Amino acid sequence: MTRSPSPRPSRKRGEGADSTTTFDADRAAALKLCPALSGALEELETYERLLRQWQPKINLISGQTLPQLWTRHFADSAQLINLFPDFMRWADLGSGAGFPGMVVALLLKGRPGAAVHLIESDQRKAAFLRAVSRETGAPAQVHLARIEQALPPLVGQIDAICARALAPLPQLVDLSREHLLKNAVGVFLKGEDWADELTAAGRTDIFQYNCFESRTNPAARVIVVSKAAPK
Repeated sequence: MTRSPSPRPSRKRGEGADSTTTFDADRAAALKLCPALSGALEELETYERLLRQWQPKINLISGQTLPQLWTRHFADSAQLINLFPDFMRWADLGSGAGFPGMVVALLLKGRPGAAVHLIESDQRKAAFLRAVSRETGAPAQVHLARIEQALPPLVGQIDAICARALAPLPQLVDLSREHLLKNAVGVFLKGEDWADELTAAGRTDIFQYNCFESRTNPAARVIVVSKAAPK
């Protein structure tokens, strides 16, 4: 059942002129871009509140993007669920503030078998992720570790591996290789230089690449990497 957005307080939020009016417009735009967000409004509002509380201490995201938190971060992350609604088990590499992994976890909340592994090596960011998971009830497990340590033990337990603003595509494929060979799928959010990264990854008989236009930025892409079918 779709929950109606709760009223916002009439005060400025975040940095600069991020007013309630701007916030409401951004949230409305995000819900239009990714209607799936409407199923987790209460949890996302808790997430937003915690992020704004922690932001001055550990700089979770660029302050310039705070007025567009819902479109730039929540909707951008939620589009992965629109692409793969049946995937229940995810690993998010270099989770940072939790995009896209924590949003994916919130949208999967309450679904049997849902589990999202958030891998983050920064202790303060991992603490933030644990706070969000605790207060929202997200089906998320935070791994305070490097990707090279935390990801290999999850082979065979993951449907999809995701990442945003972490590393070039060839490096992401290399980090995910064992999982991809076990038929997991790599789902990587890429910006306007996506074509150059795809070229750098090169042609291969092992993996295939599919690109989907981003819902939040027509110049960006979601690049999906999967094991190539036998010839």
